Amino acid sequence: MTRLLSLMSVLAALVVLTLPAVAAPLRIAALYNTTGGMSSIDAPGLRGATLAAKHINAQGGVGGRPIELVVFDTATDPQAAADAAEKALAGGVVAGIGYGDTNFVLAAAPRFMEKGVPFVTSGATHPELPKRLGANFFMVPFGDDDQAHAIADYAREELGVKRVAVWTDASMDFTTALSRYFEKRFRAGGGEVVVTDEFKAGDRDFSALVGRLQKADPRPEAVFVAAVPDEAGVIVQQIRQAGLTLPILSGDGFDTELVTEVPGPTLAHGVYFSTHTFRGDARPRVQEFIADYRAEYGVAPESAFAALGYDAVMLVADAYRRAGKGDARTLQQALRGTRHFEGVTGRIDYSRASGVPKKAVSIIGVTGGAYTVEKVWRPGK
Repeated sequence: MTRLLSLMSVLAALVVLTLPAVAAPLRIAALYNTTGGMSSIDAPGLRGATLAAKHINAQGGVGGRPIELVVFDTATDPQAAADAAEKALAGGVVAGIGYGDTNFVLAAAPRFMEKGVPFVTSGATHPELPKRLGANFFMVPFGDDDQAHAIADYAREELGVKRVAVWTDASMDFTTALSRYFEKRFRAGGGEVVVTDEFKAGDRDFSALVGRLQKADPRPEAVFVAAVPDEAGVIVQQIRQAGLTLPILSGDGFDTELVTEVPGPTLAHGVYFSTHTFRGDARPRVQEFIADYRAEYGVAPESAFAALGYDAVMLVADAYRRAGKGDARTLQQALRGTRHFEGVTGRIDYSRASGVPKKAVSIIGVTGGAYTVEKVWRPGK
C-alpha cells in the first residue's frame, strides 16, 4: 500500500509538471466616457478596443499572455477620469489607452506619466499633448493642426469659400486649438474670417449666434464650428431651421451619428468635416475590421473612433511583442520605436521624435443624412 501511494504521488506530480502554465494576463487600462456627453465617440472607441483584445487573445495573446482590458466608464466627468487613472495604476496595468477628447486625457494621463506607465490616446488630437505630457505619451490619431488644415483647404479649393464665420466652444482645449489652426490656415490661403463667436459645452440654445450669422455684413459663405459631439447635431439643426443653407464645416468632433440623428435627414445636409481615414477606405484591413465589428456588435462601426480604439490596443500589443518583456520603460521604448505600423486608420510612425503620427485626413460630406467621403487630404502640402 505504501508503495502504491508513493507511486501515485509521483504520477500526480508528473501530471502537474506537464500541465501548461497559465500566463498572467497583460492588463491594459481602458478609460472611456461610455455615458454622458462624450459617449457617442467614446462608446465606439471602447467597442473597437474590446474587439482588438478579442482578436489578439484568439491568436494566443501576446507572447502567450492574454490581453485583459481593465475598463472604466468615467461618465464625461474629468474628476472621474483622474480617479479612474489612480485606480487603474493601483491595479498594476502595463499601459493605459482611451479617450476621444483632450480635456479627459489631461485629467487622466498625468497620473500615468508620474508612474512611468505609457498612455496611448485613441482619439484626442491636440498636437501639443506629447510635449505637455512627456515621452510616455502617444497618439493614435493625427493632430488638430492637420485636420484643421485639411478642412480649411477643402473649403477654399473645393467649395470656393472666401469668407467664413467661426464658432468655437471656448470651454474645451480641443475646440479652441482647432479653431486657431483653422483660422490661421484659412487666412494664409487668402480667405477672410468675418465673424467669430463663442459658446460653451452644454449649451443648447444657439439662436443668438444664428441671429448674428444672419445679419453679418459681409455675409459669410460658410460657418466653421469647433464643437464636441454633444453640441454638433443641435448646432446643425438650429442653423438649418433658421433657413440658412451655407456649408457647415468642422473637424472630427462632428464624426458622430448625432450630426444626422438630431436634425434628421432633411436638415442634415451641406455639412463637411475632417476626420480619420476610415469610411470608404478599400484597404483589406479596413474591410475586415468593418465585417468583424458588424459580426461582433450587429452594426457597422459608428465612426472612425471605433477603428481608433482598435488601433490603440493593437499598437500596444505590437510594442509589447517587440519589447520582449512587460516593464514600463521597455514598453515605452518599444512604442517610441514604432515604425510603419499599419493600423485600420492608417500608418503610425513615431520617427519624427514625436508622439503624433502624420496621417491622411478624410473629408466627409453629409447630404440627406448620408455620409460620403469627399476627399482624402495628405499632410505635407
